[in-house]
Amino acid sequence: MLRNAFEPWHLLLIIAALVLLFGSKKLPDMARGLGRSMRILKSEAKSLKDDRPEGTPHAESATRH
Repeated sequence: MLRNAFEPWHLLLIIAALVLLFGSKKLPDMARGLGRSMRILKSEAKSLKDDRPEGTPHAESATRH
């Protein structure tokens, strides 16, 4: 049922709706903000992973028994 959830015309409709809702001038700013947020999230996740003490097991290895 959900094999072809997003066909090209679905994406075109979504883009058209976004342009109508937010206007073409605000979309680049929104995309830039989203990119910055994703970079911050990625760096914070990496720092949390690097800050873990060596004696602490990884979550993946702790769940596999």
